[in-house]
Amino acid sequence: MTITDREHRQAPRAAKALRVLVVEDSAVQRGMLMALLKGDPGLEVVGWAGNGADSVGAAASLKPDVITMDLRMPVMDGLEATRRIMQETPTPIVIVTASVSREDRRLAVEAFRAGALALVAKPAAGPAGAAGARELLRTIKGMAGLKVIRRLSAEGLPGPMAPPGTPHEAPRGMRVPEIVAIGASTGGPQALLEMLALLPADFALPILVVQHIAPGFVGAMVDWLKPQCPVPLQLAVAGRRLDALGIHIAPSGHHLVVNGRALALSGAPPLSGHRPSATVLFQSVARVYGAAAIGVVLSGMAEDGVAGLGDLKRAGATTISQDEASSAVFGMPAAAIDAGVVDYVLPPAKITPLLVELAQRASQNERGSR
Repeated sequence: MTITDREHRQAPRAAKALRVLVVEDSAVQRGMLMALLKGDPGLEVVGWAGNGADSVGAAASLKPDVITMDLRMPVMDGLEATRRIMQETPTPIVIVTASVSREDRRLAVEAFRAGALALVAKPAAGPAGAAGARELLRTIKGMAGLKVIRRLSAEGLPGPMAPPGTPHEAPRGMRVPEIVAIGASTGGPQALLEMLALLPADFALPILVVQHIAPGFVGAMVDWLKPQCPVPLQLAVAGRRLDALGIHIAPSGHHLVVNGRALALSGAPPLSGHRPSATVLFQSVARVYGAAAIGVVLSGMAEDGVAGLGDLKRAGATTISQDEASSAVFGMPAAAIDAGVVDYVLPPAKITPLLVELAQRASQNERGSR
């Protein structure tokens, strides 16, 4: 069943309140979620759907600004509903789930491929769920004004890596790169997939990644990315040496840092609400690698990573941000660009060839200066 919210008319809202469609099969969970959203003056619940099939029709008829999508539902699950909506009525979708079962983790990360922008845990009832409720509201509001792209084929993968084209000028005095550090948040999994899938199999620099994602789902994201990436990819493990090629994804609940030339995991307090934090990673890399590092900020809301990218820039490292046109959420990249700490602004499909080119050109320049 799908209903507009006429039966649940709210108090007058701000003229630009974000219009939300709630998709949830449990009446109890749906009621709690709608009550939470209605309590925020910046949000308006315009309708609800109790299964994925009804949500497709509701998205087309109500044209909400944002959809919160459950995963396990009768008739049609949240993954298929996300695929259909992104093909027919592209709308920012936030996956909201309470389960971390293996199947739900699979559905969640596949929803990223289908076009979902964020994954948030369902807040628990009462005071215990206060932090989760704030995160959900923050994420939904972060979808304001986003323009999403119609997904003609949810199964499409990036094609083979194209040649870089016009050579980029390597920053003056650039050292041979030894490491790449990446920070991403909302919209980041799609950007990571596009970027990492284009790496050549012999890309020799270790890559460290902080991706903000709901607790319990980072392992599923690793499993999702791994078969699509030519370079070995794994969850970061403390003590792992960084003298071999590979991509290391920060686990939930720990900051990812470097200790000498090895990985380390830190239980230090969250920074600006994030653990892992891209800024903590970047600052660590700046201290150890300095000008021999490359820092990358991808799609995401707020400003995590900006201060750390500044540290990398001041240490002489090369810094890159995703461009606005390709970013699902331009918050983190825009903040880095506005702070003046970015050398290159590119879409993910061009960041990877640039990484390869910079490593090759810097190496050639060093050999030529000997």
